[in-house]
Parts: sequence; structure tokens; C-alpha cells
Amino acid sequence: MRWDHSYDVVVVGSGAAGLAAALTARLRGLTALVVEKTASYGGSSALSGGAIWVPGNLYLDGTALRDSREDARTYLKATVGDRVPEERREAYLERGPEMVRFLHDNTRHVRFEYTPGYADYFPEAPGGKPLGRSVEPSLFDLRKLGSLRKTMRRAELPTYGMVMNSREFHKVNMIMRTWRGKRMALKIGLRAISSLITGARWSSLGEALVGRLRLSLAEAGGEVWVNTPFEDLVVEDGRVVGIRAAGKNIRATGGVILAAGGFSHSQKLREEYLPKPTDASWTSAAPGQTGDVIGAALKAGAALDLMDRVWGMPTAVPPGEKPVFLVTDRAVPGMIVVDSRGDRFVNEAVPYHLFVDTMYAKDAVHSWMIIDQRTKNRHIMLNHFPGQPFKKAWLTSGFIKKAPTIDGLAVQMGINPEKLNATVARFNGFVDRDEDFGRGDSAYDRYYGDPTLRNPNLAPLEKGPFYAIPIVPGDIGTKGGMVTDVDARVLRADGTPIEGLYASGNVSAAVMGETYPGPGATLGPAMTFGYVAATHIAVSPAPRA
Repeated sequence: MRWDHSYDVVVVGSGAAGLAAALTARLRGLTALVVEKTASYGGSSALSGGAIWVPGNLYLDGTALRDSREDARTYLKATVGDRVPEERREAYLERGPEMVRFLHDNTRHVRFEYTPGYADYFPEAPGGKPLGRSVEPSLFDLRKLGSLRKTMRRAELPTYGMVMNSREFHKVNMIMRTWRGKRMALKIGLRAISSLITGARWSSLGEALVGRLRLSLAEAGGEVWVNTPFEDLVVEDGRVVGIRAAGKNIRATGGVILAAGGFSHSQKLREEYLPKPTDASWTSAAPGQTGDVIGAALKAGAALDLMDRVWGMPTAVPPGEKPVFLVTDRAVPGMIVVDSRGDRFVNEAVPYHLFVDTMYAKDAVHSWMIIDQRTKNRHIMLNHFPGQPFKKAWLTSGFIKKAPTIDGLAVQMGINPEKLNATVARFNGFVDRDEDFGRGDSAYDRYYGDPTLRNPNLAPLEKGPFYAIPIVPGDIGTKGGMVTDVDARVLRADGTPIEGLYASGNVSAAVMGETYPGPGATLGPAMTFGYVAATHIAVSPAPRA
């Protein structure tokens, strides 16, 4: 083999998993290259909320959270269960806090803040925490990236220059209902004005996370090549020794770390592995995630698992536009979701992956979110501020149905008016408790609800006009892929590792199994096992580039 380039570590994919892996490699004295298929680095991580769910990490020290390793262990046992081997769950609890500490102590930029009250997704389960274990990246000024900013993937959220983190959004979401929401909106508005004066380019959420990791990697001397699509693994005598990408042979003397995301944008692989119906247009994952590395990994002998699972996200898909995923929208009062028959079928405020699982289980793949004008005036809905009219094109195209009465709305939806009226009437009768599905019973439900109401998640739909928005079982990524061990090494079906090959993030079978324990339970493991892979390479005897 004639090598065009040689590095100790070659990482495929530039999201949080890949950047954390390369950064760790550089900080441990190894040369590192990240190759990215598309023209922008950051992957789905840049489009995400940016939070990480890592129990016991240093940013939780000294907070009101009362947690312990045993509580976290109990919680993962109760939620993930034996779908994932105990040693992998235990490795995450051990190495996750280690990763956070390592990046905190060895970089100037990788910094997080606690988000108190953003509950674990099953806070009432054994070991669950209503206060939550999630931390999110601190706001980050993109000017610090210099020229690297040009190739960073941007979320392009419609916030009109008002940058906010999730903790701030939680308050702003109640701008029409609480003084706390109004004060927070003022704070964010003043920040926006200050940015106009100073030229600051603040970012938050996933953009802040990726920006902080990329700047840290640049300062550590790591390289990122965009427009460099992966083509194949190079294997010699059963060991992965490099990759072929963009027509170049790139040697990896220590190991190759696959962190290229899942296969959400491959209709072919979706049809092969995921529940039906399924559609690549429903995903909010970053473009380019078509499972390119899966075939190469299979050829090298890798075992796969969880290929039928996604990080589910109920989603609205306006014609010709990017999907709009629905998180906070499903927790506000004065809103219900019905199936194509006009029946409620779920607690609308449940964690998003569970909502999607229920859509398939209850034959409700094509459903409707219904709100009234009062809800529209009070809350942020589909990325529209309170009272802001929905996009005209959404209404004129018929994507969103609008009618002065429930009867008229039902006709447009193709549902029996008598049935829909009965469903709305029954829901309107719930004031203190949702007697059908328990909406508002969980601390997670209530986080994005209206604190001025007796049940923060319940209010009648009675003020027209009424709106119906079609929703489908979308996703923010697939969660199946290569089976890995506690060192992030890719395993064969017989449990033996493929020497020189590692995986982290959505390209690997999720350590969270079939569930989703809390906010950041995607990015937390992605970064952790990226760190673990690079660390394992650093301490393993191997030739260096």
C-alpha cells in the first residue's frame, strides 16, 4: 500500500464524537486527522441541543442535585436494562465523568453549565432525578473561530438574532405567562443589542458545543478535512491500518475511529432496517448521514445491533422545507394530538423517543397536533413566537389546517366531526389530571408546561380559530450500528475485537439501548466513547506516524 498521508489516529466524522476523539488524541500526544464527508464540520451535533447527560460529572458538584454512582447505576438498570451489557453501562458511568474532567482540565474552551430542573426523561423511575443530570455548553462567541467559522455547520434557528441556551428558552417559552419569562426575554434582547454594538457572534446549544470543541482541537494542532468522503477501510492481516477517502490512502498507525453518524438520510437502509413506514424526509439529522461506513465495517467483520431503532422525534414536515421537530410544543396546555381516527392515543408530553415508539405501536404514524388560538397566542409553536402568525405558505398550501370550529377543522382533516368533537370535549373536562393518559403526572411533563395552571400541561381548547398540524414519526438520528466493547473497539459476532477499529456516536450501537434516559443521552456517550477510543489507542503499544 502506498500511503498519501499518515497519522496516529484517523477519525471519520466531525460531530461531537469525532471532535472529542481527535482532541483527546492530540492532548495525549498523538497526531490526529478528522475527515468529514460534507463541506461543513459539526454533523448532527451542531444541529442539536448540545447537552450531555453524564451522571457524576464535575459540573453537577455543589448543585442541589443529590446524586450518586449507585443512583445512576440503578436508573440505567431501570431504563436501559439488560438490552445493553452491564459492563458497557458501568463503563459509561466510570468514563463519562472522566471525559468531562479531562477536557475541562486540558482545554480553555470546553465548558458546560448545569440546567437545573430539566428532568431525567423518566424521573419517577428508580434512581431517576426530577432536577435532572443534564449540562449544556456555555454560550460561545463564534468570532473566536476565525476562518474556521466558515466551514462550521449552522443550525440556523429562527430566533431573529436572540441567542439563548435551553435554560433561558425554558423561561422565554412562558413570556406571555410569567414575569420570569418577561425578564429573561429582556435579558436576551439586551444581549442581542450588545452583540450589534460589539460585533459578538454568540452561539448556543449544539453550535456552541461544536465551536468549543473545534477551537480546542485547532489549538491542540489537530486537523479537520472537509469535503473528504470516506470510501473504505484498509485492512492488513485482520487489522485496520487506515482508510481510503476522497481518493487518498490515509494511514492510521494507532487506529481508525468511526464517528460518522447513522443512516437517517439513506432511504435504502431505512427500508432495510427500520419499522415501516419510514421516510428519509422525516429526519432532522445532518445531511450526508447515509451509513457509508456500515458496509465497510461489515466487510471487515463487524457485528451490528439496534439497527431497527432511532432517536425518535415527532416531527412536522412543511412542504419543501426542513423538518420541524416538536419538543416543547407537546408540553404546553391547550393542545392535543390525535390519530387519523380522531382519538388521543398518548400523553402528548412524554419524552420524544417514547412518543414515536407509541405512534408505531398504536397505528398512529400519521397524526395531528391540534391547538386553539389562545394556545397560539400564549406559547412558542413550531418555531413561531406567541401570537406570530404561521407562515402564510403553510396555510395556503393546506399543510396546516385552520377553521373557526372543531367541526370545520375535522372536515379538513378527513376525520368524523362527531368523533373529534367528543375527543376535544373529553380533554376539555380535565383540569387537575388527565384521566386518560396522565399528562402532567411526571416532572418531565411539567418542565415545559405553564406554571400558572393547576396542572401545567392542561387547558381546554375552546377559543377559535383552531389549527391542525400533521406530524410524523421523525428522528434526530439512528441509534443502531457497530457493536463495541468498553474500550470502544468494534467487535465481531464472536465478541473478539477488530484490531485498529473503534466506533462512537450514532455509527455504533447505542449504550442507551432502546431507550433515552435523559437530555444529552446521545451526545454524552458519543463524546465519552470517542474519548475512550483515543485514550485506548494512546496507551496501546503500536507504531506511531
